[in-house]
Amino acid sequence: MQSCEISADSTDDPLSSGLRRKRQPRIVVIGAGLAGLSAAKALLESGFTDVTVLEATDRIGGRVQSVKLGHATFELGATWIHGSHGNPVYHLAEDNGLLEETTDGERSVGRISLYSKNGVAYHLTNSGQRIPKDVVEEFSDLYNEVYNLTQEFFQRGKPVNAESQNSVGVFTRDVVRKRVKADPDDTEAVKRLKLAMIQQYLKVESCESSSHSMDEVSLSEFGEWTEIPGAHHVIPCGFIKIVEILARSIPKSVIQLRKPVKCIHWNQSVSKEIERVADHNSDLPEENKSSDVFVECEDCEFIPADHVIVTVSLGVLKKRHESLFHPRLPEDKVMAIEKLGINTTDKIFLEFEEPFWSSECNSIQFVWEDEAESESLTYPEELWYKKICSFDVLYPPERYGHVLSGWICGEEALIMEKCDDETVAETCTEMLRKFTGNPNIPKPRRILRSSWGSNPHFRGSYSYTQVGSSGADVEKLAKPLPYAESSKTPPMQVMFSGEATHRKYYSTTHGAVLSGQREAARLIEMYQDLLQ
Repeated sequence: MQSCEISADSTDDPLSSGLRRKRQPRIVVIGAGLAGLSAAKALLESGFTDVTVLEATDRIGGRVQSVKLGHATFELGATWIHGSHGNPVYHLAEDNGLLEETTDGERSVGRISLYSKNGVAYHLTNSGQRIPKDVVEEFSDLYNEVYNLTQEFFQRGKPVNAESQNSVGVFTRDVVRKRVKADPDDTEAVKRLKLAMIQQYLKVESCESSSHSMDEVSLSEFGEWTEIPGAHHVIPCGFIKIVEILARSIPKSVIQLRKPVKCIHWNQSVSKEIERVADHNSDLPEENKSSDVFVECEDCEFIPADHVIVTVSLGVLKKRHESLFHPRLPEDKVMAIEKLGINTTDKIFLEFEEPFWSSECNSIQFVWEDEAESESLTYPEELWYKKICSFDVLYPPERYGHVLSGWICGEEALIMEKCDDETVAETCTEMLRKFTGNPNIPKPRRILRSSWGSNPHFRGSYSYTQVGSSGADVEKLAKPLPYAESSKTPPMQVMFSGEATHRKYYSTTHGAVLSGQREAARLIEMYQDLLQ
């Protein structure tokens, strides 16, 4: 067994007790993703000197993971810079020349989609037929019209009727179905195709929202997510470059990799083990023996702190909040964690020797004709592949080669993650053969895929407002502990950051960056006299 120890990284002796001490406060940031790095960078640049970043994995970046294969860089995680005007991620990329090779197809204006704007999306049925382009355009116009209606419930304060169950998926499916069935100009065959397309579009929407199903996304809150104006951009050299830019000004000694945290002991709830170790270690400064917060690491080290900024994902908080905090979190914060949603969106990259798709095709969208009247988007385990909504053609081929990028979300993504590469590659190839009607499509020569759901350090891709939750829950999640009304105890011992804590920009990289800067700003304001 490892013996537990308390860090004895001594700072200047305190001249007075309490948070307004003249020595530098000890700040521990948990997680070296965009939120954690942004917080650490802002703190260090403002003059804080005792900052430590603890990262459980062997790399920085969190849910940004760029993988280089040959000359190409593939994004297993974050891909798009969503909007440009005032977006801190966009400005980092632009100021550092990361967008110079971004093509027009990787600079999308308007509502973002999973696929490139170059060329045409091919909507194919499981009988191997391509749905006519005019039918797709008609349905797309209708779907987007109804999508805009889903935004109005929050933005205009429209009341939600009981029939919708306050669900984006239920509302969308019901309204689109009624309009399709009532169209006097369509034949019954066209109506059946359009009805089947509803489920395919909702699968795409689920991948974008990182929900198991749009049925789980709150209709009354859907419109609060705010889109930053301006184009959306892909970074050709890899989104990881943003991470590297943020980390550039952080001394390497500040970031400790492979340092998972077991428990955050806050509100002076020092465990008997800590007291025992402290009593037997006379070399420890007094301030380290009686700290407001101790961060207990999996390697049994206890790190004293005045403030801890927690940037772990909502998925990790859902799984571990009972054991991760001592004492336990307040009930209203636990309720917020439980009510807010997070699920898994995974990518499946398939590399082929030669393209079997036409030069105008930018994506292959899978439309299952037997789902025209389906309500649920949950499948038996053996049919997990039916949740794959599409494969996008990566463009330009001069950069990526002949690569398709598949999308799958929800519980079926977790089943996919359990399969081996050979099974996934074979299953995807069979799907492509079935929907294209081409039995001669070869197996891909290489497969690369993400596994955000089963990774214990993430347990999901990004957050959404689940039915029953609201922006108020995001605010509760972001609120530092102990609450301000507990005036007898030092404030802001435990702080919360990450995309799930940003009310308007949850699920985005800029939301993560801004949330890290927000928590740093709280401490900068608190210690402004010390920092002058």
